[in-house]
Amino acid sequence: MGGPVGDALARGAAEVRLGGEPEAAWHRLASLPGALPLARLLERADTSGLPLATPVGRLAAEARTEWTRAATARARKAAVLISAPVGLCFLPAFIAVGVLPVVIGLAGGVLGGGGR
Repeated sequence: MGGPVGDALARGAAEVRLGGEPEAAWHRLASLPGALPLARLLERADTSGLPLATPVGRLAAEARTEWTRAATARARKAAVLISAPVGLCFLPAFIAVGVLPVVIGLAGGVLGGGGR
């Protein structure tokens, strides 16, 4: 795994393997945005010796759920924002083609052409 998270994970694991304190070893990972829960989990596992598979799986599921919620919220916001320009384009056309001829026809019948 590359990037800042992969680098922080590799460095933290190397520090713990070399006998470093778990809190100090995972501090760099904890400083990355969104990685604090994972850093706390790794620190707790290094201190207590408990397995990580289940808690990390839960953490990943929560992250996926949060990502899905955020993506859905962004999609809803985009749908609302796109409706204004579409409305501004189609509303004048609807008035010019659909409403205005009816109003002109009614006005012509009422004002001048209605007497037989």
